[in-house]
Amino acid sequence: MTMRHWGKRVLRNLDYALLVTVLLLVAISLVMVTSATFHRPVGGDPYYHTKKQAAWALLGLGLMVVMTLVDYINFQRYAPYLYVTMIVLLGLVLVFGRSAYGAQRWLPLGVIGLQPSEVAKLLIILSLGALLSRRGPLRTWWDFVPPLTAVALPAVLVMRQPDLGTSLVFFGILVGMLFVSGACVKRLLVLVAGGLGAVVGAITLHLRYGLALPLREYQLKRLMVFLNPQIDPLGAGYHLRQSLIAVGAGRIWGQGLFSGSQNQLKFLPEQHTDFIFAVIGEELGLAGVCLLLVLYAVLLIRAVGIAMEAREFYGTLLAGGVASMIAFHVLVNVGMAMGVMPITGLPLPFVSYGGNNLMVNFAAVGVLLSVRLRRHGIFF
Repeated sequence: MTMRHWGKRVLRNLDYALLVTVLLLVAISLVMVTSATFHRPVGGDPYYHTKKQAAWALLGLGLMVVMTLVDYINFQRYAPYLYVTMIVLLGLVLVFGRSAYGAQRWLPLGVIGLQPSEVAKLLIILSLGALLSRRGPLRTWWDFVPPLTAVALPAVLVMRQPDLGTSLVFFGILVGMLFVSGACVKRLLVLVAGGLGAVVGAITLHLRYGLALPLREYQLKRLMVFLNPQIDPLGAGYHLRQSLIAVGAGRIWGQGLFSGSQNQLKFLPEQHTDFIFAVIGEELGLAGVCLLLVLYAVLLIRAVGIAMEAREFYGTLLAGGVASMIAFHVLVNVGMAMGVMPITGLPLPFVSYGGNNLMVNFAAVGVLLSVRLRRHGIFF
């Protein structure tokens, strides 16, 4: 196959609906990050955060292209090495990591800071997919032990940072990929219910009897505020109250770009990262929120479609894992801005400010495109 014919075949088989959706989400990100930060200049530059987000987006696009051109089946072959790399990175961050916002999550690499817990999300998908594709449908309780163990080890390391939100993402990915793999639904539901019950029980025992938990005090306060937002309105509950006020103030059409009172008057904290959804709700209203959610729905529908069209079961698992990761992020981020989920610090995919998460999401879309390109057989 000549390079010309190869290029035409690539262009013919690309999922343009997925690509356009991702680019629209990034465009929304640049606009909303600008609105959320231009009145809080860094070094006198009101567009400091916008420029950095744009630079990360360009790097992410390049990474997406690379991941698209790599045959995804190679990840299956090297899955054990990917898993070991993930564990090593998560271990290194506990020893040499840089602390920020009360958590030790970053490995300093010169001018770039690497957040291994973000990279681990994609590595979990690639390595867990290889494990599940070899084992076949999980029918007995014993069948669930290897994948649970494979996810529990990195989740414990991330909890040590501490990073509760990312640990939950790991298990969200696990549940999604187990479902896609054909695991016994009844047993899967029992595991999910048992896990939620264990968390609720542990928190209850902590509050009543002082049971020690692997959580920082501020994390426990966030959980308590979720149960009762009025207990600490100027402390742990401040973020939630301001977010609810911002979303409610947007009404149908919003207060207009660069005009949201909670955002522009600096009442809303973490407005360009964790709570950018509240900025969108305040400035673009219900109309803007619905548009955003429609774009996420299209992205997830395309991911599911790619999973169904995949040439091999491993490709189906990868697409299911990416869909699970993005869906979990959207559900939790939107939920915490609306007060129906605890505040866990999970970013909104492709929209929240931040380089590591943005590039991991681009890489994940590259995996989806790789699966899509090779759905009819050998591509190269």
